[in-house]
Amino acid sequence: MNHYNHEKITDIISGFHVPVRPELLDTIQSLMEQAEPDIDEIAKKISEDVGLSASILKIINSPFYGCKREVTAIKQAVMRLGLKVIDSLVTALLLKTSFKGEASISLERFWEEATDIANAMTFIGNHLGVKTPTEILYTVGLFHNCGIPLLALKYDDYDKVLVEAHQKNTNSLSSESETYRTNHAVLGYFVASSWRLPPYICKLISQHHDLEYLKTRNETENHLIFAVLKMAENLVDKMKRFNSSPDWQYIQSDIFNLFGLTDSDYKQLEDDYFDVFQ
Repeated sequence: MNHYNHEKITDIISGFHVPVRPELLDTIQSLMEQAEPDIDEIAKKISEDVGLSASILKIINSPFYGCKREVTAIKQAVMRLGLKVIDSLVTALLLKTSFKGEASISLERFWEEATDIANAMTFIGNHLGVKTPTEILYTVGLFHNCGIPLLALKYDDYDKVLVEAHQKNTNSLSSESETYRTNHAVLGYFVASSWRLPPYICKLISQHHDLEYLKTRNETENHLIFAVLKMAENLVDKMKRFNSSPDWQYIQSDIFNLFGLTDSDYKQLEDDYFDVFQ
């Protein structure tokens, strides 16, 4: 991704409607960046968007965050989660509502699955003691496939590409590239960049189907995030479709080596996740 020049970028995203960062996000982040952020003002601004505030309360009260008492007010949520977590949640949730129009797939089901993966990443991170902050795991989970809605909104036949990939039990990157001259990993990178996500997250989104990603054993934080993402995808696929995810067979051993997991360790993780999900 680092080799794209301005002309190449323009050519790739030409004709795609990349959602524009809403003014509300700029306002909230400006408030958070002040030397002494005003929690009351931040909570008030978030509460002005009923859908956004309701979604944040739903997330914090989900089993994945483990709050012992129900959180009923945005100010309480901000104080409980902290500004960094709230910033990531606000960004992710506003992106989710920014994709609008007639699509060849159900955007509602797409975001339901993205949310499931984001929650699964949070669960895995806590279960395995991954030091990456929860908000980063959640953001990667929700954003990693954000190029898919762009393809579905532009191409009437995109649903057929996904069905074909599902039937072959492969990810859809090669079919997308052959059919449309781009793919959802590339488009996701540009969406994440335009929404000013950290560069390392943007790069990870562009490589999230790279089956050789874990072969370079320098074990950076991105390796851990990547591994958590692939485990989350697999858990969600096993829960919803009773099959392993398309990439899992190629990277399972690398992930187990990275975390020092055995088959029984992973089976226990899977069982614990299913208990929470159900």
